Formats: sequence, C-alpha cells, structure tokens
Amino acid sequence: MSENQNLSKVIVNYVEKLTPIQKKVIWFFIDLLMFSLGTFAANLLYLTIIDLSFGYLVSYTLLSYAIFLVVRRFIPLSSSIHRYTGIIDYVFIFAMTIFSAAASGLITYFIFNELSLRFIFLSGTISALLVVGTRALWYIIYLKRNVRSGREEPQRKVVLIGAGDGGSVFMQNYRRRPTDLQVVAILDDDPAKHNQKIGGVSVVGDLSKLHQVIVDLQANEAVIAIPSLKPEEYERIIKICNEEKIKVYKMPEVEDVLLGIHQQDTQLKEIDIADLLGRDEIALDEEPLSKELEGKVIAITGAGGSIGSEIARQVSKYNPQKLLLIGHGENSIYLINGELTANRSHMIQYVPIIADIQDYDRILQIFETEKPDIVYHAAAHKHVPLMEANPSEALKNNIMGTYNVARAVDMANVGKMVMISTDKAVNPPNVMGASKRIAELIVTGFNEVSQSTYCAVRFGNVLGSRGSVIPLFKKQIAEGGPVTVTDFRMTRYFMTIPEASRLVIYAGTFAADGEVFVLDMGEPVKIIDLAKKMILLSGYTLDEIGIVEVGKRPGEKLYEELIASDEMTKRRVNEKIIVGKVMKMPLEDINAFITELDTTPQKELKEKIIAFANSTT
Repeated sequence: MSENQNLSKVIVNYVEKLTPIQKKVIWFFIDLLMFSLGTFAANLLYLTIIDLSFGYLVSYTLLSYAIFLVVRRFIPLSSSIHRYTGIIDYVFIFAMTIFSAAASGLITYFIFNELSLRFIFLSGTISALLVVGTRALWYIIYLKRNVRSGREEPQRKVVLIGAGDGGSVFMQNYRRRPTDLQVVAILDDDPAKHNQKIGGVSVVGDLSKLHQVIVDLQANEAVIAIPSLKPEEYERIIKICNEEKIKVYKMPEVEDVLLGIHQQDTQLKEIDIADLLGRDEIALDEEPLSKELEGKVIAITGAGGSIGSEIARQVSKYNPQKLLLIGHGENSIYLINGELTANRSHMIQYVPIIADIQDYDRILQIFETEKPDIVYHAAAHKHVPLMEANPSEALKNNIMGTYNVARAVDMANVGKMVMISTDKAVNPPNVMGASKRIAELIVTGFNEVSQSTYCAVRFGNVLGSRGSVIPLFKKQIAEGGPVTVTDFRMTRYFMTIPEASRLVIYAGTFAADGEVFVLDMGEPVKIIDLAKKMILLSGYTLDEIGIVEVGKRPGEKLYEELIASDEMTKRRVNEKIIVGKVMKMPLEDINAFITELDTTPQKELKEKIIAFANSTT
C-alpha cells in the first residue's frame, strides 16, 4: 500500500469516527478559512493599487460567509454529504460564493463608503475556488483510500455488464466504498458506448468479448448493472457466464445504492428466480396507503411467517404508531421483531406477542388491551399434503383460528380485518384449500353482522416462501440433483412476497362490504420451466442436474385457478386487484357447520370439509 493511500485511509477513518455535529463544525471553520484566504489573497494582489481598511476587510469576509450560509439554507443541494457532491452541486456552490461576495461588497459600501469591484470579483472568485476545491480534495482523499497499489492482487476481478445509468451508478458507488472487488472491464451491446470510459474503466465491447476479458484480464465474476433487463436477456447473459464458469450477480436496487442502505458485504446480489419470470410489478398510489396506516395501531397474526413478516416490513414504511407482531412460534417472532427494531424508525413501537389463534380468550385479551385499528390475518397452515394427512389441524387452525380472530375483531370493536386467502380456495379438492374457502365465508359472514369491516385477499404462490417449491429445488440442486417435479404438466401462479404483501395492504384499504379481492398474478408458470431456470441460475446444465417426474401428491391440482367462472366480475381496484363476486353465507349457517364438525369422526372430516367448501363456489 502506498504512503498516499495509507494517509488517505487514516484521514477517512478518523473523520468517519466523528459525530455529525463535529463534522458540521469542522466544515464550518474550513469554509470560513477559505473565505478569509480569498479576502487575504485578493487584498495582497491589489495591495499597491487599492487601499482598504482592516475593518472593511474583516466585515466584508464575515458578512460574505454569513450570506453564503443563509443562501445555502434556501438552495438545497442534491447531496449535503460532501463526499457525494456532484458537478451540479459544485456549480451551485461556486455561484453561491460569488453571489455572497457581491452582496457583501454592496452592503459594506454603505457602511464604510469603500468599494472596489475588482477586489470583490477577485476575492469572490478565489473564495469560490477554495470552497469548491476543499470539497473536491475530500472527494479525492475518500476515493484514494480504495485505490489498489500495483503490488496488490484483488481476489475478485469483475466484469461489469451494462454501461448505462445502472452501470454509472454502480461505478460511482464502487469507487466510493472499500471493497475487495476490482472492475477490470465493462461490456455493453450498444456500439456507441464502446471505447468509452465509466469511472476510469473502459467499455471494451459487447458480450461476445466476455471470453477474451476472462482470459486477458483474468475476470472471475460478472455483475449485471441493467435495472430494466428483460428475463430473456438475463437468461442469455447467465448462459454465457455459465459457459465461461464464472459467477454472475446483479447490482443492488438503484434506490438502495443512492440511499446507501445496502451494506458493504451485500453489495452484490444473487440473481433470483423472480428476475427470470418477468413479472412487471405495478406502481401503487401511495396516498391511500399512508391514510390507511400512518399513526395507526396494526396487528398481524402469523407475523413470523413469510407473508406476515413481509406485511410487517411493508406496513412499517407508512409510520404506524404501533405494530403488534402476533405469532405462535417464538423464534420467528423474535427474529422479525429484532429485524424491524434494528432497521426501522424508533418512532414505531413494535410489540412481539406469542399467542395461538386457536386460543380465543388470548386473542380477545390482546385486541381489547392494544386496541388495534386494523388486523392482518396471515396465520394459517398452508402445506397441502400435510393438511391432507392432518385434516383436524386444518380445522383447528385455518377454520377455528380464523373464526376466533374474526370474532375477537367484532367483540373488541377493531376497525378492520384483512384475511390472507389463497387460489387453492377455488374449487378445492384438498383440505387446505377447502379450509381457506371456509375461512373466506367466516370473514364475509362476520361482515354482515358486525360494525367492523372484513375482507379477504386471494392470491397464488409466492416466490421464496417456506412452503414454496423454490427452497426444495435449491436443496436438490445443491445436492447434485435430480430436481423432482410432481407432474410435467403442472402450472402455478407466482408472485414475489413483497409484491403480494403490498397488494394485500392496498386491497385492504378499499374494503367496505365483505369483499374477496383477487390478485391478478399474470400468466401461470409451468413448474418444469421453473425447475430449468433454477438449474440455470445455479450455474449448471440440465444434463448435470436432471429433472425427474415423481407424480402428484395427495390433494394437488395440475392447474390452479385464481377465481371461479361464476365469481368473475369487471370490478377492479386497479389493474392488479379484482373484486370477486364470491358467494357469501349467513354466519349462523357457518356456525352450525363448525358445530357439526366438532362431532364428525376423523375419518369423515376431510370429505365433509371439502364437500362444504365446494358447495359454496
């Protein structure tokens, strides 16, 4: 490591240990010194030509700096962090300094009756150059601490794919942060960008040059920096990188890079299956969400699960007063509570609550004590084959548990309950889907008799949830294969967990009359195609891993439906949320059926639950 680089690291490490107040004080005196040096230099140059009094010089300097500070408060820069100051910010700072000098010269003329336009112009220009120069110097020092000496050999030599806005943002961030990466070349399919440089690194050509870059520059990783890349392009790049036996990543979200909220050790992100499925997530109107959630007390059952925990993360963005994290598994509640309290505003009060929705008295006590405004009911058993083998658990948790929560909402005068349902509730051939269809009937039934508002939101599979096929495929691929697919004809609807959770919250804001909202999940995906993409993502070929068909499991359907034919309607909240015309049932009829289930023999329980659910769709 060179002496200059070592000195840069020492300076940066010292400054980063300072508090924000200490940094502001230091910059206050640095800028004041630069204004003073500008005045001194201009006066020295004109000493034999212009005779200005000491009092004038001091007053002029202090007044110039005071005006500069005032002007800065009314002209916000794109970054108040000096190491992130850009060219436009430098121009504004230069102009503000010149303006401050001119304004100060005019004011001091009326006080001292002394005026020299040449002095004002020169002192203002020198001060502006010094003020901008100190910021540029700090930027150089900050970057220099990350420059490698010729003797150092980086472990990770990266070729960057994409020379557009994403690549530019990545290179800016890469140069600012300490890292073990070295970007050795940039590739882009646009010929107009070839032989250009971004952040000092050349755009050497298109993807056909990847092999040459790997051989000549010994690149061992690739990073895709094209935020709007289409799924088929992702696949093309991954295939090329797999052929070259190098690991491929994507850059973090541009918003995360600009905000600096990603951590150094997670600067590069794994490409996930969602990138290859090509779902265009809809932009939601934020205003209804803010009105729905800000300052409210929100309760989430099943808050430790995949959907419940993501709802908690999404709700936290809208500054609720309090978030009740209700769950039966203490470890999962501990983890999500720890994550939220560490990453979110301390203005939000997080309350971890260990409780079982099968215990009505406990749920009612929580609602009466905490007085939530909205309850998101995500707690449920969701695994189809397991519920086929244990129908009594589907009854206790999915049916009775939902009934307990809905009844407690009514008794505690909670404003609204939003229940998470599933596409498996449509014409269900299995206990899990049937139990969720009955849960829909429970919430719509309570809506008819309660002062509270109830609704359900129905959607398909979510990528990465604990019960999804993705973790299974990953495990099988890691073990060398083969990947098992129950039926090569099988299709499923897929959505990312964050998108599904956002749409659940958004749909809930429009609940008014016991609606069952259905999320439009786009086109269904063949499970065998999903398996092929997972193998590609893992850096293997189909021949290396293999895919085998093992046959359907108990209760599984070949094709899922989001909405039954007689439930179709033209009513929509937006292009992604349909208001289903779903059959409702009086609450007393549901009560009678649940009472009947209590006395039903175990061997008949499954058939009775499925038959009842199908009679209502």
